[in-house]
Amino acid sequence: MKHFLLFTVFFHSLLYSQIENKVDSVTYYSKLASENIKNNKYKEALLYTQRSIDYCKKNKNIEAQAAQTFNLGKIYFDLNLHNDAIELLSKSIVLFNSISKKPNDKIALAYYYISLSCVERKNYILAESSILKTEEIQKKLKIKDKADLIRLQKGVLSKLRGDTALASILFNDIIAKPDSPDLTNSKAEAFYQMGTIEAANNRYNLALNYFNRALELNKETKNLNQKSNIWLALSMVYDKLLDKSTAYTYLKKHLNLKESIVLANEEKLGTNDYETFKESQRKKEELLIEKENKEKEKADKFSKLISILAIAIISILSLLSLSLYKNNIIRNQTNSLLKEKNNELIAAKNKAEEASKARSEFLSTVSHELRTPLNAINGITHLLLEEHPKKSQMHYLSSLKFSGNYLTNFINDILEINKIESNKLEIEYINFNLKQLLGDIQNSLKEIATVNNNKFILKIDSAIPENLIGDPTKLSQIFMNLINNALKFTNNGTVNVFARLRNYQNENATIFFQIIDTGIGIPEDKLKTVFESFSQGSVEINRKFGGTGLGLTIVKKLVRILGGRIRLKSVVGEGSTFSFELNFKVDSKPLLNKAVIKNYNPEIFKDKKILVVEDNKINQMITKKMLTNKAMKCTILDNGEEAIQMLKSKAFDMVLMDVHLLGINGTIATQQIREFDTKTPILALTAISLNENREMLLSFGMTDVITKPFVAEDFYSIIALNIINS
Repeated sequence: MKHFLLFTVFFHSLLYSQIENKVDSVTYYSKLASENIKNNKYKEALLYTQRSIDYCKKNKNIEAQAAQTFNLGKIYFDLNLHNDAIELLSKSIVLFNSISKKPNDKIALAYYYISLSCVERKNYILAESSILKTEEIQKKLKIKDKADLIRLQKGVLSKLRGDTALASILFNDIIAKPDSPDLTNSKAEAFYQMGTIEAANNRYNLALNYFNRALELNKETKNLNQKSNIWLALSMVYDKLLDKSTAYTYLKKHLNLKESIVLANEEKLGTNDYETFKESQRKKEELLIEKENKEKEKADKFSKLISILAIAIISILSLLSLSLYKNNIIRNQTNSLLKEKNNELIAAKNKAEEASKARSEFLSTVSHELRTPLNAINGITHLLLEEHPKKSQMHYLSSLKFSGNYLTNFINDILEINKIESNKLEIEYINFNLKQLLGDIQNSLKEIATVNNNKFILKIDSAIPENLIGDPTKLSQIFMNLINNALKFTNNGTVNVFARLRNYQNENATIFFQIIDTGIGIPEDKLKTVFESFSQGSVEINRKFGGTGLGLTIVKKLVRILGGRIRLKSVVGEGSTFSFELNFKVDSKPLLNKAVIKNYNPEIFKDKKILVVEDNKINQMITKKMLTNKAMKCTILDNGEEAIQMLKSKAFDMVLMDVHLLGINGTIATQQIREFDTKTPILALTAISLNENREMLLSFGMTDVITKPFVAEDFYSIIALNIINS
């Protein structure tokens, strides 16, 4: 954490101009210490600063002692000895306050360095309180933070405690400011911190943009520690993007620079020199304590105080031990319960997979009903993952999350086919970039290509216009299914994806697509059936490669809806070729990049009264837990009749209404509530089926819709949006 450099420069003149003392020895020692720091002779700097402190103590010059104690703490900070730095900077604050209760610039600077050191020691509570003290003193003294370092440190602390929304606001405020020499280092650090946030959210391309901008600014600041951190972050992102070569290059740069920094720090003050200095200080302190003890041997009060403190410490330690023992018992009970619930969830998943073999009737009805237990599986998994499970439990929870997501995708495929066959699927016409879409798909499937040792080649005709108007979501579904199949059924081969411009006139473009692989191929007698639901090349292929047999069915139907026709050529042992042609409108306007911004403050959830109307006990438990985790107050009812009566006599900030309830359903209950309450937001909780859609639910008076099984972040975002709108 080296973004303090500009802050130091800003306070440099104030720091040393006020250290002067009438005693020549203090000035002399300070001058010697400063010269040795410039020459990287930190051992001598420590000795002279300590001599200055001893001289001040001897002459009872508290003001000079406070300033010199601050200098010693700053030296320790520069040497990355953060425990010593925190101790001495805290002492300097106490000494300054003993002279006068009025704050001064050196106290502000001491609190600032304490905050930075506490971050290094992972004591984030003390770090936050210290940076707030710095800000408070600066406001009283009307000192302007030209380098924006306090805002930067508050952003870092917000990110460390998990509040990435607030952190992003603080970092973006710094980034948005005009460039200036004072602000360069802070802007570089803000870009770096934003990059780590985007990388944690798996937005790797955006993270790379932030890191590269940080690296450009770092060239001006020459902050080696910052450069090392940026290189390491770039290595991790490229590793996630499966660009192993680039990842290795940045990792090597990081390690080499880190080693040179460590060597430079070791040259400043060797381990032996540090231990020797600390030992000499310890002996001085022992002599001082011995002298004080002799002078206070007759002071009974002192010894009584020591006894009381010892008893208090023993009592506290005893209470802590008891608390740890009880926590261990609770943890063991929780582990047993977790194993039991895992077995129950696995059994429920197996039953759901067995039931999925029923076709025809099941496709139109049961796919909707399965979303309720899936909501429980995904919801409980999310809650367990939020409770910081043990490493040994993460494997089971990750497997459970994977299985839940797999089953969700399977049911979505079934519902997708039903929607297509029922003519309930609507085509979107929006602006998109085909080259970017195919590039993103290639990046997302690189890992699958690597597993089977395949070459994945993407060739896009440069004549294809940048901005097309069409349905990128359905187009992505088509390519994901076709390319994923090609990579799965090919080993040690090549998968080529071609996009060629066939015709372009009157703002209309016709594009021809091909997906060619060198895989196992498809037998001639199976070419006409592979596009049918639940159909694959053979039983052996199904056992070896897995899959639901729905992907090509969806591809064929989506291509037809988009106005094309898919063709297949295949030879067993040589590979397969899928091709189709689609028409697109061309948009002359530039494509705008729309970033998803979390535009609400989590504080808006606090103490909000939410009425949940849900008849499923597991969903009641999950929904209540997710609401109370955000400090909301939750009331549960299991039928619409009671909800109507309660809302007549009691006010709530929001109602979460399940659509399918015993007795009157959620839509009828909402209609009746709107007869006397038109303001309270009512959000529908539903697994939208073929016979339901958002517009239909809103027509009954519902304010918004949350689809089951819901994603936690979407759940909170929709609630936040409606709280703000209300």
